[in-house]
Amino acid sequence: MYQYNPIDQSIVDDRVKQFRGQVERRLQGTLPEEEFRPLRLQNGLYLQRHAYMLRIAIPYGLFNSQQMRMFAKIADKYDRGYGHFTTRQNIQFNWLKLEETPEILADLASVQMHAIQTSGNCVRNITSDPFAGVAADEIVDPRPICELLRQWSTLHPEFAFLPRKFKIAVSSSKEDRAIVAAHDLGLFLRNNEQGELVADVLVGGGMGRTPIIGTIIQYGLPWQELPNYISAVLRVYNLHGRRDNLYKARIKILLKALGVEEFTRQVNEEYQYWRGGHQAFTQEEWNQVAQYFVKPAYKTLPSLNEEPIVLQAPESERTSFSRWLERNVKKHQIPGYASVLLSLKPHGTVAPGDIDSSQMIKISNLADQYSFGLIRSTHEQNLVLADVEQTRLYELWKEAKSLGLALPNIGLLTDIIACPGGDFCSLANAKSIPIANDIQKRFDDLDYLFDIGDITLNISGCINSCGHHHVGNIGILGVDKDGQEWYQVTLGGEQGLQAAIGKVIGPSFFASDMPDVISDLIQIYIELREPEESFIQTYRRVGVEPFKTRVYANKEKKDKKNTVGEDAHG
Repeated sequence: MYQYNPIDQSIVDDRVKQFRGQVERRLQGTLPEEEFRPLRLQNGLYLQRHAYMLRIAIPYGLFNSQQMRMFAKIADKYDRGYGHFTTRQNIQFNWLKLEETPEILADLASVQMHAIQTSGNCVRNITSDPFAGVAADEIVDPRPICELLRQWSTLHPEFAFLPRKFKIAVSSSKEDRAIVAAHDLGLFLRNNEQGELVADVLVGGGMGRTPIIGTIIQYGLPWQELPNYISAVLRVYNLHGRRDNLYKARIKILLKALGVEEFTRQVNEEYQYWRGGHQAFTQEEWNQVAQYFVKPAYKTLPSLNEEPIVLQAPESERTSFSRWLERNVKKHQIPGYASVLLSLKPHGTVAPGDIDSSQMIKISNLADQYSFGLIRSTHEQNLVLADVEQTRLYELWKEAKSLGLALPNIGLLTDIIACPGGDFCSLANAKSIPIANDIQKRFDDLDYLFDIGDITLNISGCINSCGHHHVGNIGILGVDKDGQEWYQVTLGGEQGLQAAIGKVIGPSFFASDMPDVISDLIQIYIELREPEESFIQTYRRVGVEPFKTRVYANKEKKDKKNTVGEDAHG
């Protein structure tokens, strides 16, 4: 992974010193909150419902065991013993004291980490495929481009005060695991017919109040021209983006208002001033960062199929181990290796994405022991050990199981994506975590989960869609009605190359209704599906009506029963 040079380190250290002074002035009362707010947001510090929250950048989801141990230290010393991995591949700490935040940033700087641009109206942390560099379906390794873009965008003076936050995602595999089309700007990297690295550029995707799938406005852009072309996009956005209305300030609204053709015309016109300019990436810059993404010292190993791997386990454990292999282990580019997903979705006990300090330490040890000391975070709020020898998978499974991290539910109904919601976030209309926990408790039978098959369920506590509910096969959105928490359900959302926005099925539900609603949706799917058909495939074939009819019919029966019960009691 990328290692800071002296310039990188000095920039981060200087930012810590600046922030230390800003916090001191805030505590002394000489810096009012309205002036301090943009300064703290530039350092990823939010004032939430109960305390300050710090969002730490994990560039394109890649970090190492030393950095994970630092997270454990922060969790124990400054927080309540745990952290929360987010859908932006970052980590958040939710219970911080303002006076201690400069020390946290200093601790992070000591392991080459920071929280710069994890908030504010700027280019945010760039996300990518958590299996970058090892995925069996990879076209090119996106990490050098991600790192070049990270360096280019960090503290860029022209793009530090955009109309709204700006999120970039990069993918370069046959399967999109970065939801590229749901970002302000997305890049699909590939080789052209001449074997040159190029990018197809999407603009105007996003979720939130107005969910939109991005549009490709440029095909085959040479990789060297990425900063110039993105600068043209950002300049057009900076010029026309709505600054008078927070809810209409994202670039997706501008693209819709201008129209794709006019927006593209203006970008191309602006690009003529940037093309071939001094911002263009050079081969020297590529070489400088690419050296950190060479293949590790892999052994020469035979490639094993599932049978000899399963036989590593005693007969009494083979069914459980085989399930884990099916759901949590992915193919690797190198013979004899595999990538392993550690599930942060225990059934109904903690928030999806939460991890305690003890687990952090032990995962660091696992990374050192099994995966060259490296860890990846996913936008699904799980963790990856990307380079595990196949002959050691049983050994790793046993250790992960003892840590509560081996639940074989990756891609299944209880692998829920959820934001912190109203338990923490001051923007949320409703709680997310209790809803996720209740659904996980309802569907705790692994046999049943495996029968249901692949399905995504995402929960957001407000319209900002930090839980990506719009692209869940089943999406749940917390809404406020006269001071009460209600939940709206969408169906038909999807990630990947077939990215789609889900559609609202009808009126919202009480929190207590949600497990029954999900049960009804799953039951009608089981009744209507054809052999080997996934939930989303069945939905596409039969449409929303059968699901909608079942859910609201059962809700009406339940409401009538409750009303009769109340009348009888009265």
